[in-house]
Amino acid sequence: MGHALLILLALLGAVILAGLILIGSSISLWVQAQAAGVPLSIPHLVMIRLRRLQPAEILDHAVRLWKAGLPTPISLLEAHALSGGNLPQVVEAFIAARKAGLTIDFSTIAAIDLAGREVADAVQARVNHKVVTVPPAHAQQDGISGVARDGVRLAARARVTVRTRLDRLVGGAGEETIAARVGEGIVAAIGNADSHRDILEKPDRIARRLLEKGLDSGTCFEILSVDIADIDVMDNVAARLRSSQAAADTRIAQAHAEVRRAQAVAAQQEMRARTVESASRVTGARATVPLALASASVEANLGSHRPWRPLVASRCRWQRGA
Repeated sequence: MGHALLILLALLGAVILAGLILIGSSISLWVQAQAAGVPLSIPHLVMIRLRRLQPAEILDHAVRLWKAGLPTPISLLEAHALSGGNLPQVVEAFIAARKAGLTIDFSTIAAIDLAGREVADAVQARVNHKVVTVPPAHAQQDGISGVARDGVRLAARARVTVRTRLDRLVGGAGEETIAARVGEGIVAAIGNADSHRDILEKPDRIARRLLEKGLDSGTCFEILSVDIADIDVMDNVAARLRSSQAAADTRIAQAHAEVRRAQAVAAQQEMRARTVESASRVTGARATVPLALASASVEANLGSHRPWRPLVASRCRWQRGA
């Protein structure tokens, strides 16, 4: 019984000593908070330490916010730190955003940080406008190609000035969506032109069409301006297609002509065969003439339809074999 009491007293003394040490360290932080005008009590500092956070770090960020004229509840700082967010970066971004005149609260900045976005870059892109090049420089393309109604293909490059919308940064589409929509708009604008000369004379037709389509809907950016940097004439697609069609038609005509030529050659050979056949018939007919003459001479019938025997006296007839 005595040993148990000693152990209990020793544990109680250790707890009291740890509490005194904890309170003693919290008192110095409480004094700093009071000097800075931050409403932070000693029990709150103890609870922050019990939550396995660094009270000095929390207090330092709270003092920065209060001195910047942005009084923020300590509970929001604790919640963001417990969520695994980058508290120093969020505090800096929040101060920079409010000093730049942006109406945004600490919770929105914290949500952007927890979503994996770089809050400092987002605020910087909101304050300083960003230029998106279409197509991107790393794409190694001559430009966004489109074919006008007269068949001439043009390649255009555009620079889109955007501004970040912090309220849509979480869940909104990024630069890739803006670039894809701008490229689609360029192709459509070139395709609707009656002639490529219209685009070359007034490139702002593409810019006006892009701004009218509302390409920034559903994205975390707001399009401020669209500038057509360059337009190049690539080739005449219609002429190339007509040339290919003409070449195909020529090959088809040549095939049909070859068929007709082969038919003509066959007909010519057939006519030659018929000529040879007729000549052979004539030759055969000519060969029968001497035989007919010989037969007529033998029968003493040279031209009369009736035989000579009844007409000529027997003494005037010549004998066979004479």
